[in-house]
Amino acid sequence: MTATPSSYQPINCEFHDLLEVHATRRKPARIAFRDADGAEQLRNAVITDVYAKAGADYLAMSTGETLRLDQLIEVDGARLADY
Repeated sequence: MTATPSSYQPINCEFHDLLEVHATRRKPARIAFRDADGAEQLRNAVITDVYAKAGADYLAMSTGETLRLDQLIEVDGARLADY
């Protein structure tokens, strides 16, 4: 990740709630995000956790990867930019 926690941009609370619902249901989701180089990535994975650490919010995926929430583009067709 290229950004530091102090430059973290909090996401919309409604989108955060959507992520928590996905984590609770434990169903595979299509997750699009920007990697550390800014390239768009896509994963089909279960969101296993949504949590805060060191001033930023994260999600953990069944792939073993962890993302800062401000890296997200969309989850199962719900675009972060629309919230």
